[in-house]
This record gives sequence, structure tokens and C-alpha cells, in this order.
Amino acid sequence: MISVEDAMQQIKRGVDEILVESELIDKLARGKPLKIKTGFDPTAPDLHLGHTVLINKMRQFQELGHHIMFLIGDFTGLIGDPTGKSATRPPLTVEQIEENARSYKEQVFKILDPELTEICFNSTWFGKKDAADMIKLASRHTVARMLERDDFSKRYKSNQPISIHEFLYPLVQGWDSVEMQADVELGGTDQKFNLLVGRELMKAEGMEPQVILTMPILEGLDGVQKMSKSLNNYIGIEDPPDEMFGKLMSISDDLMWRYFELLSFCPMDEIEGFRTEIDQGRNPRDVKFLLAKEIITRFHSAEAASKAQDDFIARFARGATPDEMPEVTLKLENDMIGVAAMLKQAGLTSSTSEAFRMIKQGAVKLDGVKVGDKGHNLPKGEVIVAQVGKRKFARVTLL
Repeated sequence: MISVEDAMQQIKRGVDEILVESELIDKLARGKPLKIKTGFDPTAPDLHLGHTVLINKMRQFQELGHHIMFLIGDFTGLIGDPTGKSATRPPLTVEQIEENARSYKEQVFKILDPELTEICFNSTWFGKKDAADMIKLASRHTVARMLERDDFSKRYKSNQPISIHEFLYPLVQGWDSVEMQADVELGGTDQKFNLLVGRELMKAEGMEPQVILTMPILEGLDGVQKMSKSLNNYIGIEDPPDEMFGKLMSISDDLMWRYFELLSFCPMDEIEGFRTEIDQGRNPRDVKFLLAKEIITRFHSAEAASKAQDDFIARFARGATPDEMPEVTLKLENDMIGVAAMLKQAGLTSSTSEAFRMIKQGAVKLDGVKVGDKGHNLPKGEVIVAQVGKRKFARVTLL
């Protein structure tokens, strides 16, 4: 049986914070499987690699012999999670939640062992509560405490509306922990307030409070903002293998190590060995190949991963332009357009500032020629092949 010290070493990999670490050590020392809770609201049908940071940590707990409880927030999805939002988030319909929940169950089992995973729905207990029960739950917290939460505080100070139902969300999430009798709850760093509410409610019910384990928010392909579909800097776990491989190869060499730590199951000493090899002259691209193949194997197959690498080398590593690419026509208001504005309007970058950054990094080519640091203007009437990084191409017609 693995020692508590060795278990803690594995558990702490990539973790931002454990509250309270001594409590977790005590729980592990009892030698009994712990109930590990993680909740996801089914807000979209597809998960991306940012979501899998938590699911990977659940798998680590699972491999250590603990009981995984994957909570699908079909009830909390009706409220709408206000975390990190600058405005009230519209709740989902029941039909949207049911469809997304089915999709989530299929996707998480690409990482977790379905035989050892308990799927829970918080409508199981909240569907039985009436208005009086919800009012009683609302009495457990004060408005002042709610306004200590960063996103609520900012919206309140800037006179942006906060709906009363949003105050219920942390309480409902916290009550889930009471119902599930969780020993440990995992969440992103942005969920810390909600996780702490769970601890408080468990204490109020005379229960041993859950330990909180927060994981960092994974940066997207730009290496700056969190991975998000709305920012178009994401890698979906159901993306085709070639697309997934190309996206992973487009990340910076520095960001690669972050992805290795949070997304790979390679031992940390092996990853440190890769660092040493690169310091001694190994091409970082070859190590990035290993990361891309591991992730694609997880969500597709080893054969698909090998083929994606071969295709990538054939199409990109040798500088070849793909045979097929998006066709974009831009109607110019003036006779000229700057390269950065063209890239943004063509959908090759999310903003002109990102375009300028990519130009400065030497990552932009027009008709195969690298663009200078400041770019230049393009006249009406041109048809050009624009390239950003190693995998983004478009044939742009300027009218």
C-alpha cells in the first residue's frame, strides 16, 4: 500500500492550494477510500483540455484507490454560475442541460474508469426541496459574506446588477457537499469561495468538513488568457486528431511545460529529464511531439496520434502550405488595410493586439514570406495566403 507521503507527493502535483493540508494527511492516514467530489455544470456540450485539469486530478485520486464522485450540476445549471462573470449569466433550459449532461458522461470516461466512478446529479436532492427549504438554505449566509466574493464585490462597486438567485449558487454548490458527504472537493482557483461555503455548511451540520483542493486555470493556446471556447484559444477533447495535434504544436515552448504538468500523466522526473535534454540541445519540437501524441492517444487512439504526427510533419514541419484552407473575402472601407487588422478580420487572430504580438514574434507569413516587426499595409485587389503560427492559414481576398 502506498504511503501517505508518496500519496501526498502525487496529489500535490500541479495543485494551487490545499485547505487544510494537515486535514488531508489525517484523512489519508486512516487508510480508507475517501469520497472525492468534483462538480461540472453542463453549460456546453463539449469539454476542452482546460476542463480536464480537474478530471486528471480525479484520475490520480482514483488510481490511489479513492471513490470518485463526478457531479453533474443539472440543478445548478438552472441557476447559472456567476463565478468570474461581470454580468448575470442566463440559465440554461432543462433540454440543454439534459443533452449536455449526456455528452459530459461520454467524454469524462475517456479519462476516468467508468467502473470506479459514481456519476451524481444534484437534482436528485434539490428536486425534492420546496420553497421553504430553499429559504432555509438562504438563511445560512449573509449578504455581507456574499459580497466578500471578488466578482460580486466588483459588480456591486461598479453598480452592475446582481440578481438574488446568483447568491443561491454558492449555497447550492456547498449543500451538494453535505448531501454527498464529501471528504475532498476539487475545483479551479476561481471556485475557492464556493468550496469554502461547502466547508462551512458541513461544519454547521455537525459533519467533518471537506478538504479543498484548488487547481490552476489552464492558459489557452495564446499562453495568456484562460482556455475558453469564446476566446477561440481552446483544444476540444473531441477535436479531430490532426486539428488537436496542430493546436498543441502551436503552443510556445514555455507553455509546453505547463501543459506537461497539468495535462500529461508522465512522471515529473521524466518531464524534468526532457528539460535537461533540451538544455543540452534536443529540439523542443521533439518533446512537444511526445505531449501531443500522449493527449491524442488518450482521446482517440495511438494509431490516430501517430498518423497526426506524420501528417503534421508532411504539411507543416517542411514548410508546406496545406492544399485546403479557409477562403475569406474582406471588403475594405479604404484602399489599404494593415496586416494586423486583416489577420483579425480574417479570423486568424482574436484581436489586433494578438496579431501585433504574433507579428513581433515572427509568427506571421504572407505568401510564405515572414512579415517584419511592424507589418505593413495591403492594397485592395490582392489575394494572399496568410499564415499565423504553424497551423493557421487562410486565402484572403481584399475587395
